[in-house]
Amino acid sequence: MNGGGQPDPDRPAGPVSVEVIPFRRALKAWFLISLQTFGGPAGQIAVMQRTLVDEQRWIGQRRFLHALNYCMLLPGPEAQQLAIYTGWLLNGVRGGLAAGVLFVLPGMMAMLSLSVIYVAFAGTTLVEGLFLGLAPAVIAIVVQAVIRVSRRALVHPSLVALAVAAFAALTFFSAPFPVVILVAGLIGWVLHRVRPTSTTGPGTPTEEGTVPLISDDQLHQEPPSPRRAATILGIGLLAWAAPVATAALLLGTDSTLVDQGLFFSGAALVTFGGAYAVLAYVAQQAVSVHGWLAPGEMVHGLALAETTPGPLIMVVQFVAFVGAYRAPGDLDPWTAAVLASLLTTWVTFVPSFVFVLLGAPYVEKLRGNQALSAALAGITAAVVGVIANLAVYFALHTLFSTSIAVDRGPWAFEVPRLDSIELPALAVTALACVLIFTRRWSVLRTLGVCALVGIAVQLALSWV
Repeated sequence: MNGGGQPDPDRPAGPVSVEVIPFRRALKAWFLISLQTFGGPAGQIAVMQRTLVDEQRWIGQRRFLHALNYCMLLPGPEAQQLAIYTGWLLNGVRGGLAAGVLFVLPGMMAMLSLSVIYVAFAGTTLVEGLFLGLAPAVIAIVVQAVIRVSRRALVHPSLVALAVAAFAALTFFSAPFPVVILVAGLIGWVLHRVRPTSTTGPGTPTEEGTVPLISDDQLHQEPPSPRRAATILGIGLLAWAAPVATAALLLGTDSTLVDQGLFFSGAALVTFGGAYAVLAYVAQQAVSVHGWLAPGEMVHGLALAETTPGPLIMVVQFVAFVGAYRAPGDLDPWTAAVLASLLTTWVTFVPSFVFVLLGAPYVEKLRGNQALSAALAGITAAVVGVIANLAVYFALHTLFSTSIAVDRGPWAFEVPRLDSIELPALAVTALACVLIFTRRWSVLRTLGVCALVGIAVQLALSWV
């Protein structure tokens, strides 16, 4: 493939047999990247940009953005999918598998450890103080995400209206999250057909960046074929379903592990727009439908996820751990919790490998599909409303101790009791907003300070 991204007629068809980057060297790079993936998808993509494009110069800027654009079309954590795709470009299928696994592994181990600590020491002064600081800080972080995504996504008044409609549907009418996403994609496609400029922004010229050491035509390629697609799809679906089927055979179809495996398998297919977008849906189902968590605990899980490397969607591991610990069935609670945590991680991330490895050979065609890009623009606009709904949900259950449910006709929402406001939580939220929006501190640094403040406040309250 030449520098312009078009097929090279002088190049023989078929996958590249010689790896342009030694696999061990690539593994080392991916391991170092995995230890730096804090701060959500923006920070994670920036780490890969710096390492792969600017420092190692293995991939050119255009090729990197090309891969990113494709990953943005997919459900699931786009940063991990970008790692899989670029790993595939460098070392083929085994490179994509290695990059994707290493991207998730440190965060999975960290979240598992934090979940154990959370369950074992819940109710102690130290843990209560920790979450007194972390949970309110998460509100400021989610608000920051709303602002960042809106700047990128809301490039036309029609998309602003779509974001507002998505927020209203979720907040005041309890509309199902998957339906909101699907309708938003359809509206984006219709807007493009009626007025093409309504789903595109002014645009800016793409920066070339540094000159890569490896040209595009040296990167791994495979021609698309029905046999290849069937092989990847068959192996991927089998790997995805096998743990859930095994749990059903050994524990019964009514076990918590099976419920979680099926639920998070479905959630993995509608995770457009990153973790913040799907968390409102996960919180609603985990708290109100399945009863795996108390309302405020979803905020605790996201606070823990913000402090670990890897995708923020790793919070589902916390949800599964706590839920299975409390409803272990015939298993020991700790055994059930660990198994549920690993099972949920598996069904959440395996689809990303299938999507990327299956679709990579078709990526050039997909990238030029304007109708698909318009649908993505509609989904991304709705994601702004979804994340705003998440901020409201967290604020309701963090800043107030009680709320009143309103259910009248199509209306279904909660309003806080103003006399139940938690002043310490409000103060920490204000501090986090100052640190993030005024002082421009990083997420990790802000969380650290707020955690220390929360512990200090809780200790002071315990002495009074």
